[in-house]
Amino acid sequence: MTTLAPSVSAIAPEGNTRRIAVRCRSVIKNYGVGNATVRALRGVDLDVFEGELLMLVGPSGCGKTTLISVIAGVLDRDEGDCQVYGKDFSALSSGQRTRFRGQTIGFVFQSFNLIPTLTIAENVSVPLLLNGVSRNAALKKAKDMLAVVGLGDRVNEAPNRLSGGQQQRVAISRALVHDPKLIVCDEPTSALDHETGHKVMELLRGVAMSGNRSLIVVTHDNRIFNFADRIAHMDDGVVDKVVGSAKDLYGPNMAAK
Repeated sequence: MTTLAPSVSAIAPEGNTRRIAVRCRSVIKNYGVGNATVRALRGVDLDVFEGELLMLVGPSGCGKTTLISVIAGVLDRDEGDCQVYGKDFSALSSGQRTRFRGQTIGFVFQSFNLIPTLTIAENVSVPLLLNGVSRNAALKKAKDMLAVVGLGDRVNEAPNRLSGGQQQRVAISRALVHDPKLIVCDEPTSALDHETGHKVMELLRGVAMSGNRSLIVVTHDNRIFNFADRIAHMDDGVVDKVVGSAKDLYGPNMAAK
């Protein structure tokens, strides 16, 4: 049986001088009504600092994906407070929410979510097009981004012509191309072998954090824990422990819980 090391606070201590990118206080999210109500989040407190990579771990069904969906403005919370770079999605109109999310947040999905009928350059250009960038300018920036991740010679390929690791690099490029401040990743290495997953995390940490951005990575993959600045453990809808480094999480065996 593994033992968690003593935690550091999930929220910034008094007198903290680091800028907070994401601030959650007492966040509650329920699904269903009446006797069928499921309490997915039961009062989450969490701060994510600018320029850090925070991993969100815990057993399946503990609320990790729900929490990042609330943070990213995809789901509305039922109670509590959640701010991203000082903005509260619940205080924004539908149009303001869409614009803010499109300009500020990048997503890396577990299943890549690439559009099979588009080239990879066209896939990467989608966030720019949604933000009103012209097609030519969007494609140029998309190709430049693909070159950064080592796919500059494959820009006109269809996604199905690429390996899983290459498709994940396309997904990362799409998440980064519009220069968001916050990157949210849902199991980015779950479908990848160890070597490819390691390379993907090196890419995410290097490229995504070069502009002092913040990353939230939901994962069950204990092979990538060493890339985290902090690891927040969730269970039963709350963040119950935060540790300051990967080596402190489960001891020397680094066994996932």
